[in-house]
Amino acid sequence: MLTAIFSAVALLASSCKEGKSYSDMLRDEKAAVNWYLCQQRVEEKVPADSVFEVGENAPFYRMNSDGSVYMRVLNQGDMNNRAKKGETVYFRFMAYSVTAMYQYDTIDVPGTGNSENMNNSFGNTSFVYGNTILPSTTQYGTGIQLPLNYLGYGCEVDLVVKSTEGFTSNTSECIPYLFKNLKYFKAEY
Repeated sequence: MLTAIFSAVALLASSCKEGKSYSDMLRDEKAAVNWYLCQQRVEEKVPADSVFEVGENAPFYRMNSDGSVYMRVLNQGDMNNRAKKGETVYFRFMAYSVTAMYQYDTIDVPGTGNSENMNNSFGNTSFVYGNTILPSTTQYGTGIQLPLNYLGYGCEVDLVVKSTEGFTSNTSECIPYLFKNLKYFKAEY
């Protein structure tokens, strides 16, 4: 089953490159994200006081004006211990293709990441907070840093991230991802 889904996602990506324009792929991405979010509670903006509803039943908040990142706060973390620009931040995650969910009309698709197994190609993942130049940081996209603008170390969120803010390797394929149980940790020296 997993092999069939991965094959279908690969086929979808290659067919997009061969037969669809970039604007068509962006429309498909928007449809997939809208399909997923229609099944969730969504708030159209960040609370004015930045006090988020927290928990599994909390809404997804639209985090930017173009709607490329939506965040559900599962745990605020230590609000007295917040990331500072230039700090190395470690994170653990599982990422699921929203395109595959939409195509198969199910949220039960295989994921990739390091939250369940650190002995894979992702291993220890980190970025330099506030940096948008280092390839080691930008490979994960800018959307993954956004929760730390509002939350403390130890926080946990679910993020829906469109391709323009996601993995740089998927930008041209217009694949949005759901990052489940994304957790952030301060680097220990």
